[in-house]
Amino acid sequence: MQAHLHDLRSEVEDQELVDRFARDWRMAGLDRPTKALLAYTEKLTEDPGGCGPEDIAALRTAGWDDRAIHDATQVISYFNYINRIADGLGVEPEDWIDPEGRVL
Repeated sequence: MQAHLHDLRSEVEDQELVDRFARDWRMAGLDRPTKALLAYTEKLTEDPGGCGPEDIAALRTAGWDDRAIHDATQVISYFNYINRIADGLGVEPEDWIDPEGRVL
C-alpha cells in the first residue's frame, strides 16, 4: 500500500513551473529570494565546509531573516543527513517516483 504523497506538485498549481524546477532550478523563473535559498541549499549540500558568513549575508540581502535562515539550514542539513544514511545502508530509491520527481 502506498502512503499518501505530499510533495511540491501537490502544493503548486503551475505544473510547468515544477517541471522547469526539476530540470534546472536556475532557469525555472523563480524569484530572487528562492534562487538565493536554492543556491545556499546546493552549496550546503555539495560543499558544506565552503559555507561561511558570506552565504548568510547573501540570504539576508535576498530578504531572508535569521529565523528563516536557521530553519532552512536545519531542514537542508536533515535531508542531507538522512540521504547519507540511506546511501550508506544501500537503501534503494522509491520505485513509485520517476527521475524528475513525478509519481508513477
